[in-house]
Amino acid sequence: MSAERAPLCAGRVGAITGAGQGIGRAHAEALVAEGARVVVNDVDADAAHALVAALTAAGGDAVAHTEDVSTAAGATSLVAAAIDRWGRVDAVVNNAGIARDRMLVNLSENDWDAVLAVHLKSTFLVTQRAAQHWRERTKAGEDPAAVTGRVVNTVSSVGLYGNVGQANYAAAKGAIASFTLVASMELARYGATVNAICPTALTPMTEAVGLGESELARDGGLDPAWVSPALVWLVSDQSADVTGRVLVASGQRLAVAEGWHRGPTAAPVADPHEVDAVIRPLLAAAAPNADVQGDLPLPPARGG
Repeated sequence: MSAERAPLCAGRVGAITGAGQGIGRAHAEALVAEGARVVVNDVDADAAHALVAALTAAGGDAVAHTEDVSTAAGATSLVAAAIDRWGRVDAVVNNAGIARDRMLVNLSENDWDAVLAVHLKSTFLVTQRAAQHWRERTKAGEDPAAVTGRVVNTVSSVGLYGNVGQANYAAAKGAIASFTLVASMELARYGATVNAICPTALTPMTEAVGLGESELARDGGLDPAWVSPALVWLVSDQSADVTGRVLVASGQRLAVAEGWHRGPTAAPVADPHEVDAVIRPLLAAAAPNADVQGDLPLPPARGG
């Protein structure tokens, strides 16, 4: 008989935004199952409190937080909730999100602002508040290697590769991917890693924009629980040497998303009339943009 495995996140303290349902709920359940203590954030107070009750009944340690983390006050109180309850916060999981899908010509300013606030602004604010906590600990003399802070952001294939009708959502998620890179560089001095997960799952948010079971089920593996194992690993000590990465997680695959990189290159051109002749061969040699799943188009079939 094999020895019982030790919980990956025993004693760690995490705060998860948008955790009342969908992927966030699966994250909270998975972290608690691996020994973590969690703050369950959701503006749906009933959902947040119901999950805390379920986690507690199962022997876990959790507390609800129902403020809007796209505000400075809400983000501050989220981190404070963990510190007040357990004395520190070890990980923040930025998962809160909404969808307001419209074609670009019909997209309202309010829908643009709302999506960027819930996705991008909340990610910035919560990460900043956690980082300030970790900085205070290192300034107080704690070894950065002992702080072991973790930030796990949530991006999307739409933000990495694009999709029609989701300009606001893509802009927010693409910005979060870039934010993840910069934050990973800046927070290393405080013993923190910053990574992101790109999930594929059937959730109340995807259903709300018309991506129902019948459309998505053909791909299989859309239970949000498929996403959470990678999240648990990123929160754990096992991932201490990994930062600035985006992991793709779903029931179909676990992968590393590769970012923008320089492609075919030529010498600089001073005359705009010469740009076309130089850039055309570079474009022909460059890889095409990936589709929304991150796959490159197949090359055209050759004639037999």
